[in-house]
Amino acid sequence: QGCTQKYIVKNYFYYYLFKFSAALGEEIFYITFLPFTYWNIDHSVSRRMIIVWSIVMYIGQVSKDILKWPRPLSPPVVKLEMRTNAEYGMPSTHAMAATAISFSFFIATMNQYKYPFELGLAAAFVFSTLVCLSRLYTGMHTVLDVIGGALISAVLLVLLYPAWDTIDHLLLTSPFCPLFSIVVPLVLCYNYPKLDYYSPTRGDTTTILGAAAGATVGFWLNNQCAASAHTGTGVQPGLPLASSTVVFVLARFLTGILVVLLTRWLMKSAVLGVLGYRYQFPMGDLQARRRLEVEVPYKFVTYSCVGLTATVLVPLLHQLLGLM
Repeated sequence: QGCTQKYIVKNYFYYYLFKFSAALGEEIFYITFLPFTYWNIDHSVSRRMIIVWSIVMYIGQVSKDILKWPRPLSPPVVKLEMRTNAEYGMPSTHAMAATAISFSFFIATMNQYKYPFELGLAAAFVFSTLVCLSRLYTGMHTVLDVIGGALISAVLLVLLYPAWDTIDHLLLTSPFCPLFSIVVPLVLCYNYPKLDYYSPTRGDTTTILGAAAGATVGFWLNNQCAASAHTGTGVQPGLPLASSTVVFVLARFLTGILVVLLTRWLMKSAVLGVLGYRYQFPMGDLQARRRLEVEVPYKFVTYSCVGLTATVLVPLLHQLLGLM
């Protein structure tokens, strides 16, 4: 349901700060920052972040639809976002994602690169805090939702950290990795908790698991082809950046993100076209695209191709263009 309340922005600094911070927990951030770390910083850091992110987000999304805690009532709360309003509130997956990504990045890099420990910890804390506060400002979550999400994410990080190296090794070397990476997420998506009405949580979960599945297969393929699977050739945090290095970083990022966005558009059009022909519905039929037999394969195939492209095709293109 849409919010009919009118509001007046009295402090544009907070308004744009928290609107921007809220975007740090959405697809636009995932599809830029996670590939950026793979192309420009470190492959092992990127792999660990994607593993943690996909597990944390799946647990968070499923928890929402099992607990079924409502979002803050409007009125009196004014909601500044409409897309996720149909979802339940507890836990805040924005808070979970921000905590998982920022602190997994910090933990994965603190022993590999030379930078002040306090600076890295402060950066992770500020990033996650801004995203958490944005969910309160935009009226999408209660304080309990946000605290619950951050705590769940922290507990999952503590539980996953001892197994990071083992999981990473298996995903790179096991001959069963491609099959496992595709089948398990698909089973989870098709058996997602059912609700009495449509919620975007299943589609968002499928998007996340599909992207992680494609990236994981890409990691495995790179390792099988004897690519540099453990460390990247990009920039090391904490080192001064020469102007030429900055140009290469930007060139790699812009080239990569254009290819990723083109892949998403092409695959989305192709898969929806095939499914529309199979189930006899026009591509613009939103209700048809929300059906289980359409939404899961459409989003999973599209975003698994995005993940595969980002980890395999884009690095090959970088090498071809001399950007490595």
